[in-house]
Amino acid sequence: MLEHGGRLNRAVQQYGIAVADFMDLSTGINPNGWPVPRDLPSDLWSGLPQDDDGLIAVAQDYYQCDSLLAVAGSQAAIQTLPLLRAHSKVGVLSPAYAEHEQAWTKAGHEIVTIDVDRISAQLSQLDVLILINPNNPTGQRFSRQQLLNWHQQLAKSGGWLIVDEAFIDSDSALSLSSHCPREGLIVLRSIGKFFGLAGLRTGFVLAEKRILTALYEQLGPWPIASISRYITQLALADKAWQNNAKVQLKQQSQRLSTLLIRSGLTPSGSSSLFQWIKTKYAEDIHQQLAQQGVLTRLFLQPQSLRFGLPKSEQDWQRLNTVLQGLSVP
Repeated sequence: MLEHGGRLNRAVQQYGIAVADFMDLSTGINPNGWPVPRDLPSDLWSGLPQDDDGLIAVAQDYYQCDSLLAVAGSQAAIQTLPLLRAHSKVGVLSPAYAEHEQAWTKAGHEIVTIDVDRISAQLSQLDVLILINPNNPTGQRFSRQQLLNWHQQLAKSGGWLIVDEAFIDSDSALSLSSHCPREGLIVLRSIGKFFGLAGLRTGFVLAEKRILTALYEQLGPWPIASISRYITQLALADKAWQNNAKVQLKQQSQRLSTLLIRSGLTPSGSSSLFQWIKTKYAEDIHQQLAQQGVLTRLFLQPQSLRFGLPKSEQDWQRLNTVLQGLSVP
């Protein structure tokens, strides 16, 4: 199994610190997510999910795309899309969200690891190109026009461009969602990061109808629980909260960057939800922080750390204190 952030129970056992005393900055999830109502309709627990409950219409409006499929988190699509193609050469960046590479490898496809500066040069060798925008964990951003150019080249020979936009909600000007559907273009969206609702396990695939039909047939009926569909619909419709969250997250991301720089940890990349620091001392810093009850996401290839956003002002002050006490060579 691949490593992921959010392994809080394991950290509790490893460091002997209670859950309540840990500050989990390892996931890149909005710590102040959309406020779920306390009073929810009781029939959501007993009835089967309904495809015509209004969720799709609200999602179409939010993503500005009529051709989409609701799935059990974008992870469900990541694991299933490789089953929809014959043997292909698949380009992936490194570092990047590793579940993409693992899913295509398990399905028998040939993986080609490429550097971001070599994408255009290697594109003719690929059948599928997979990008995360902004990239996780580096924060690398790709412009709409650059992505559309790459898509056009791939589509000429029946290729696919898959763009995972899990962290893009605060930077919607980069999104390709309004450019779907196009032949060979697949966009993945998530409710977990920006909305802070990872526990709902809700995501969307934006693509041409034939791909969505094939994906639906693989996933089967009722992929998302009724309660998740209901809450997702409310969150996607809440424009006021979304606009406010975009402003707050960008301010908080800048605050985190400033805090890290003052502590001698200059970020190498970022998004509105995390800061990424590439350093050969990553493992040592990760351990020091964890021993003080601050959990970060450690990467070994390359050696680096990802910091998510603190939740409260008390957490911000605590993080500042812990960072000031670091022993950084």
